[in-house]
Amino acid sequence: MKTDVEELSPTRVKLTIEVPFEELEHAFDVTYKSLAKQVRIKGFRPGKAPARLIDRYVGRGAVISEAVNHAVPELYNEAVQKEDVFALGQPDVEITKLEDGDELAFTAEVDVRPKFEVPEYEGLEVTVDDAEVSDEQIDEQLETLRQRFATLTGADRPAETGDHVSIDLSAAIDGEKLEDVQASGISYEIGTNTMLEGLDEALVGLSADGTTTFSTKLVGGEYEGREADVTVTVHSVKVKELPELDDEFAQLASEFDTIEELRADVANRLGEVRRYQQIAQARDRALDKLVESVDIPLPESVVAEEVNRRRESLEQQLSQSGLTKESYFESQEQTEEEFEAELAKGAGSAVKAGFILDQLAIQEELTADNDELSQYVVDQAQRMNISPDQLAQHLVQSNQIRVAYTEVVRAKAMNLVVAKAKVVDESGNVVEQDAPAGAAETETVTVEAPEAPEDVETVGTAAEAEAEAPEAADEAKPDEKA
Repeated sequence: MKTDVEELSPTRVKLTIEVPFEELEHAFDVTYKSLAKQVRIKGFRPGKAPARLIDRYVGRGAVISEAVNHAVPELYNEAVQKEDVFALGQPDVEITKLEDGDELAFTAEVDVRPKFEVPEYEGLEVTVDDAEVSDEQIDEQLETLRQRFATLTGADRPAETGDHVSIDLSAAIDGEKLEDVQASGISYEIGTNTMLEGLDEALVGLSADGTTTFSTKLVGGEYEGREADVTVTVHSVKVKELPELDDEFAQLASEFDTIEELRADVANRLGEVRRYQQIAQARDRALDKLVESVDIPLPESVVAEEVNRRRESLEQQLSQSGLTKESYFESQEQTEEEFEAELAKGAGSAVKAGFILDQLAIQEELTADNDELSQYVVDQAQRMNISPDQLAQHLVQSNQIRVAYTEVVRAKAMNLVVAKAKVVDESGNVVEQDAPAGAAETETVTVEAPEAPEDVETVGTAAEAEAEAPEAADEAKPDEKA
């Protein structure tokens, strides 16, 4: 096989591959075995028909087409490995020559990771927020705890903001009652403004058994966005009563005997959270500085793919939440154009960061072993709320172990950057980068790491890991006369 690589741009190459027909013997063997099982030729059992009869039965052109479609992905992958091409995504394949018994030639244009070196990163100066916990923050946590232990008691008075009411709702448009738009026995806290616009104002001043009607736009369902008259009936009004912050409350809500002990525990827990936040902040800001220090071109297709992935993820979340894009943009106080610009910027930064971490892993010869892969699977499974074995099985079956491997190696590269950075808080104190003690032990699951490459440069991006072998383009099918 003869291979030539032409650089079309810093992020795209064109491979020209020429293969003598005798090197396609394996592809033809596989093709004949497959076709022999599919065709029925008189006098031969399924799978036993000879090649010459298969050629005559299905046509030599169809046999060649099938063999080429089988061979091209393998030949392409072999060329990529041979030429040390860091391919990203699917290539654009074009058959340029196909002569039976002579030669197969094709080209494959594909995006590649840009070539560059990560500059010296030791001593990156990073500033993070202070970890000090204020009395106000402790009070907020205790107030949240009080809310959890609140009780509701009936109130013999008109409803006020903050009260809990039991209500019935019904709607009508132009005097016609909407049978599908009504609900009974809804528990609602006045002032949360989480249902219909105008409902909170309508409820204030109503006593038990009181009824009123107000106009609003319906949300969701068949009549979404239409103006309707909504009638609300109050069945009961209840007041939330909070317990006093005293020793009795501490004993009720925790394992402590005094409120002072409870406050101290809340302060310690908040301090741990703040230290975790400092570590995460240090990682983010160190990576941002490293990304800013490197200027590299980015493949447009890879960035576009990341933009689409992020857009689809948002749309899925909005759909699950019952929200529209318009309401989301309104809540974020931005236009769709501003959102798209922000999306593109974030996607570009993410792709660039991935390239930099991959290159750093190459320079520092970082790898991942089975134990590290297993820990990654356990951590991801916990976040996804599934069993580690279930996730491991999915990764193996979908051939995504390489993606997990890449993520582990990138994390190690990021740890290296942070470990060599100079991290201080806003008050000038040096921040220790070890995570607070007390992390829960996790179960173990066995995941086999990909075979260790002879050349560390085979460590690729997640996009590389997910890319499947290309199929020959439709144009590759030869003419029947071939």
